[in-house]
Amino acid sequence: MKTILVNFGGPRCTEEIEPFLIALLTDRDVVRSSWPQAIHKLFFTWIAKKRAKVIVHDYELIGGKSPIFEDTEALAALLRTKINEEVLTFHRYLPMTHPQFIDEIKALDSSDPIQVFPLFPQFSYTTTGSIARWFGKHLPPKLIGKLHWIKSYPDHSAFTNSFCSIIQACLKKHQMLEEETLLLFSAHGLPKSYVTSGDPYQGECERSFRKIAAAFPKAAHQLCYQSLFGKKEWVRPYTLDCCYSANPSYRNIVVVPLSFTSDHIETLFEIEQRYLPILKNKGIHAVRCPALNLTEEWVDGIVEILLSEETVSYSTLINPLAN
Repeated sequence: MKTILVNFGGPRCTEEIEPFLIALLTDRDVVRSSWPQAIHKLFFTWIAKKRAKVIVHDYELIGGKSPIFEDTEALAALLRTKINEEVLTFHRYLPMTHPQFIDEIKALDSSDPIQVFPLFPQFSYTTTGSIARWFGKHLPPKLIGKLHWIKSYPDHSAFTNSFCSIIQACLKKHQMLEEETLLLFSAHGLPKSYVTSGDPYQGECERSFRKIAAAFPKAAHQLCYQSLFGKKEWVRPYTLDCCYSANPSYRNIVVVPLSFTSDHIETLFEIEQRYLPILKNKGIHAVRCPALNLTEEWVDGIVEILLSEETVSYSTLINPLAN
């Protein structure tokens, strides 16, 4: 079976920051408003251009680009060797890559089913749902009908065991005893109104948190949410607040990027530059746990999920409330 790896995408150079943000913030699955489409697009394009000028410095601190594009491409290459099948990639907010993707997917053997694997363990209409809607707008209906979507895998053992191994390796590397450590699980945030209107993301994050935390019974555990945007109330507690209120009696704190399978701006900059210094100023030994990235266990885990997880149709992924 052919496979499509779908991911967020990220700027490959500073010149791509602005178009990346425009594509992200004008996506009505991500940023909702009651405005007509033309006004929504005009306003959030303006916001994106302003924000791009601010965060270019953040990207410069992590090498002038996001590694998420290259890592997704490398992951696809590794999977091709594992399953001996074609693996395509789709980068949602890199519009300059979309024409090539459309050509590649149309060129696939029309008789073969296609499995779609989101690199988002926890389902949200703002991530996997947004990608499904994009496919619906830009791919032929006959092709849409051939897609078999893995909706999510928040507590699938192939995912949680891979993360447990990463955490264990992090504790060992930094010589941290489990019983002296707080594991601060930081997931990407989501507006609270999205959850109350039916987005299952928070519940799926909690499932991941419980499964992984149970593997470290001697440690303390907390779930929180980062990467807030705008003035709306988001799902709490916020990672920033948890860092400010962290008890200095904790000898060690490991910030675990629960919803991120690839390291990028929100781990390499936001966690490293905004959260860890707050904890270190309290005298706490604080470190960032890497995301899954390209570890062999995670590559094998993806294969296991592809073979074992039930799939859903395109229509089940579309948010009926988004306009």
